[in-house]
Amino acid sequence: MEGQSVEKLLAKAEQDEAEKLQRITVLKELELEFDLGNLLASDRNPPTGLRCAGPTPEAELRALARDNTQLLINQLWQLPTERVEEAIVARLPEPTTRLPREKPLPRPRPLTRWQQFARLKGIRPKKKNNLVWDEVSGQWRRRWGYQRARDDTKEWLIEVPGNVDPLEDQFAKRIQAKKERVAKNELNRLRNLARAHKMQLPSAAGLHPTGHQSKEELGRAMQVAKVSTASVGRFQERLPKEKAPRGSGKKRKFQPLFGDFAAEKKNQLELLRVMNSKKPQLDVTRATNKQMREDDQEEAAKRRKMSQKGKRKGGRQGLGGKRKGGPPSQGGNRKGGLGGKMNSGPPGFGGKRKGGQRPGGKRRK
Repeated sequence: MEGQSVEKLLAKAEQDEAEKLQRITVLKELELEFDLGNLLASDRNPPTGLRCAGPTPEAELRALARDNTQLLINQLWQLPTERVEEAIVARLPEPTTRLPREKPLPRPRPLTRWQQFARLKGIRPKKKNNLVWDEVSGQWRRRWGYQRARDDTKEWLIEVPGNVDPLEDQFAKRIQAKKERVAKNELNRLRNLARAHKMQLPSAAGLHPTGHQSKEELGRAMQVAKVSTASVGRFQERLPKEKAPRGSGKKRKFQPLFGDFAAEKKNQLELLRVMNSKKPQLDVTRATNKQMREDDQEEAAKRRKMSQKGKRKGGRQGLGGKRKGGPPSQGGNRKGGLGGKMNSGPPGFGGKRKGGQRPGGKRRK
């Protein structure tokens, strides 16, 4: 009995080992194509099991996904491995499948004005060392930034120049100059960004720092200055002949949420009456103004068309047109000739004609 139990245990262990090997060993008619750099496995075998699965192929899909994943993991275990912080990792090769990008390639950053000028003149940037020798401290320090060499902000005594006010605070002047330099650099950076995006960077008051200002720019700057008060220009005085600013707009007025319910009921009933009425609401004044504008536009179009025709006729004159100089036979200063003016009726039979030498017509003296 004990021998039979041992044999059963050995048989069961062999069966379990065979099942484990069957789990990690997958047989395919066509071998899979692997791209271990992207952890990709391509299966080109025909899905015969899915065709026989019927309307519920979930089990077959799970089995197929499990087998392909097992083959991919088997390929990963064949790669060279190393231990990193008590973990075994595998070195993946370079990917071979080119995957599409989610977003387009970034555009190259546009050049600034100085970079464009340097490229035009052939100026190449010179790389400077970040550390320089500081004679005051006697050590190497950074060229810029915190704890830089020759840092003038740490001086406790500043010599007053002879051409300035002796009572002027030189420390405050130095701080103000630094703020102006920082603001100038920021303004240049914004201008470069605006130039790169093809946008116009407006100034604070609507004026350019240099050059002559036009009438529109001065008016815009004056309007901005007027509305820059706490009351948004409501109490600003106007000049005697100053016109109201255009585009100022009107403040919208809304009815209160809680108030006269009778007025609200009246407004709603009036709206329903207008919506249910079959007779359209006609604004006589608006309709008249619209018709007058259309008539004026038609008259203006006719005048432009007639003026264009007159210009074309004035530039095209016949051989017998009115000219200065030249003999009369070639269309000199006379009326008639080949392009002369004629009335109805042939001149040979008594017709009236201006110019010409045919008999029967009246010659103009």
